[in-house]
Amino acid sequence: MTAPATLTLVVPVYNVAAYLPACLDSIAAQTRQPDEIVAVDDGSTDACPDILATYAARLPQMRVVRQPNGGLSAARNTGLEHARGDWLAFLDSDDRLAPRHCELALGMALRDDLDIALFNGWLDFEGRSPNQLIYADEPATGVMTGAAWLADRLSRRRFFHYVWLHLYRRKFLDGLGLRFTPPWIHEDVPWSTRALAAAGRVRYEPEPLVYYRKPLRPLAPGPKLDARLGFLIDSSVFNARSLDDILQTLEDPALAHAIAWQLVDGGLSIFHHLAKIDSGKTLRRLRTKLRREGLFRLLWHRATTPAQRRRIARNWLKSFF
Repeated sequence: MTAPATLTLVVPVYNVAAYLPACLDSIAAQTRQPDEIVAVDDGSTDACPDILATYAARLPQMRVVRQPNGGLSAARNTGLEHARGDWLAFLDSDDRLAPRHCELALGMALRDDLDIALFNGWLDFEGRSPNQLIYADEPATGVMTGAAWLADRLSRRRFFHYVWLHLYRRKFLDGLGLRFTPPWIHEDVPWSTRALAAAGRVRYEPEPLVYYRKPLRPLAPGPKLDARLGFLIDSSVFNARSLDDILQTLEDPALAHAIAWQLVDGGLSIFHHLAKIDSGKTLRRLRTKLRREGLFRLLWHRATTPAQRRRIARNWLKSFF
């Protein structure tokens, strides 16, 4: 007799004591409980360790793994290494699950023999404005290849890379050898692109199953904001190069064109970040670095529209001043 399929939730945790109880309560309230919860405490210095200990006593399937702070990518990788389930989902520790998340996502994945189950979610603005659906349009809901779903979403300019909007077959991930790359942020971009491009069978469920908290991150202009922007720029450069690596392996023209647009669209965010740099010296240094390291050349090569090329050219010229 075949053993029932098992589901692991990987929950990276770092200094979110104000939100962690609601996150864990949403897991405890699942109509179909996850078989395993791997909570990775990434060096929290607030009350998170005590909160995790309290919930681990209530949830017998929960294991807490502690490590020095290495960032979200490192914490997710640790969760992957410890996960034992046949299916795997991620949940950030300041977000929440809808009560039927595990039931619906796993049921769909098993019924349709999927590599990746896809679903919708809510953007939670914490009362500042009403919640908004992440996918407010109507993505295709039939079983298809991940490449076809990704190409369609990108062609409509309506794809979101959030890894917690997906449930993954563990054997599929292991076959790809997929891991996140510390220390970069927005690490969902190359991960989701690689996963979907390789997936043989995916299906989208329009019911929103995750509440994604949209926090305020106010930083006044100055050295701290400049440092944050510099890190965002480095992360965006890494993602652009990662997508370029993916493009060099693709034979599907429609998917390649869509990912090229995505690469440049994400790369153009670098110029948005540069415009916020307060220090003129830092701005000149970053522009020169991007030019010398070939970022402008890469974006120009992969640009798919005249508007993209015009913006690249303007910012390339600025890099000389």
